[in-house]
Amino acid sequence: MRSRLSFGIIFLVLALGLRPDALAGQTKGSARARTNISGENLYAQLELFADAISVIKSDYVDEADSKKLIYGALKGLLGSLDDYSQFMDPDEYKDIKAEAKGEFAGIGIELNLKDGILTVIAPISGSPADQAGVMAGDRIVKIGGRITKKMTLDDAVRNLRGDPGTTVKLTLWREKEDRIIDLAIKRSMVKVESVKKYSILEERIGYIKLIEFQENTPADLDKALAKLKSEGMDSLILDLRDNPGGLLDTSVAVAEKFLPMNSVIVSTKSRAAGQSLEFRAKVLNPYVDFPIAALINEGSASASEILAGAIQDNRRGIVVGAKSFGKGSVQTVIPMRDGSALKLTTASYFTPSGRSINGEGIIPDVIVEKETYVEPKEKKNNVFEKLEEKPKEKPRDARDSQLMRAIDIIKGIKAYYRLVAHKQPETSNQKPANSMLIVK
Repeated sequence: MRSRLSFGIIFLVLALGLRPDALAGQTKGSARARTNISGENLYAQLELFADAISVIKSDYVDEADSKKLIYGALKGLLGSLDDYSQFMDPDEYKDIKAEAKGEFAGIGIELNLKDGILTVIAPISGSPADQAGVMAGDRIVKIGGRITKKMTLDDAVRNLRGDPGTTVKLTLWREKEDRIIDLAIKRSMVKVESVKKYSILEERIGYIKLIEFQENTPADLDKALAKLKSEGMDSLILDLRDNPGGLLDTSVAVAEKFLPMNSVIVSTKSRAAGQSLEFRAKVLNPYVDFPIAALINEGSASASEILAGAIQDNRRGIVVGAKSFGKGSVQTVIPMRDGSALKLTTASYFTPSGRSINGEGIIPDVIVEKETYVEPKEKKNNVFEKLEEKPKEKPRDARDSQLMRAIDIIKGIKAYYRLVAHKQPETSNQKPANSMLIVK
């Protein structure tokens, strides 16, 4: 049995990109690795793994592919840790790098495992999934007719991805409506523009819809803000609904655009000593001279929760909408020597006040559940009255109760500060207590 054991250990070492002496705890400067191996008897467990590999290689009915065996083992290894850690083969790693840049082939859906069930964090705005009616919170029970009960996250992604123009069939369980939904969705190239929409709504209130936090998000946001300021914006609604998150450093770069210098944005805590971090605002001329409302819902996760939490805890603005998703962990992508990668949960993050929102979410300052509202049509007696109907002013989205409430809140804040400013003596240099919300 020793020959089998030796083969298996060497095989595992090469697959993981480790040096053989690391397993024996002899690598210089690796006290932490030696402690773990000794304390948890890792070497003995590796012998068990090596025995299993050896038996499969020698006795399985068909010749087993070595790479498939190791990749399968690594997928199980990472998948056993939590809902977010995963092993990515080289193709999957290429895909995730492409996603970070904002373009990939598929149906445009952000997934995770929640209570062991494939759950939609959010469809990407404008994607095939979004157009087909997939909603945040939907449970995916079948993909292509295959039940997803024991399907891993990376298996699900692999089945959802495909060549543009091909179709995938989904069966969804929409719990809040207590019904099963069958959809056939045609795949396409999904190009994610981090800033989906921006405009002036009414009374100089700016509106920006952020879809994801990608590498180009800060630059795209700068362009949108500059354009809105040139059009007279004196307040802002940041729409983070159905924003599944993205890159941690990007969320920090976005948040610091709206916070005073040195404000805490987010902190992370790791098990490893010295690897816990605190991120503070470092922008010299941030946008702090107008009121902000941030819109969130159950599809707002990860990086979007970091931004909402920073705005809320720093009292920079009002958070409006429904409780967010509650993903309070940080994943680090670690490339391996063969082009594969580990996506490993390495830290938990906390809002500026020290809140962990993992599984809890961000609770809005003003809770507004989204309602479907259709503006009643005024009855016309004849065709001539319809022809004489005057064109309406530029409308806000009458169907979006959360946006309507955010607009009303911004109006109220501006009215309050106008009142405070009016009551102050003209010679006084005194500012209201929360000067960040002053409208110039």
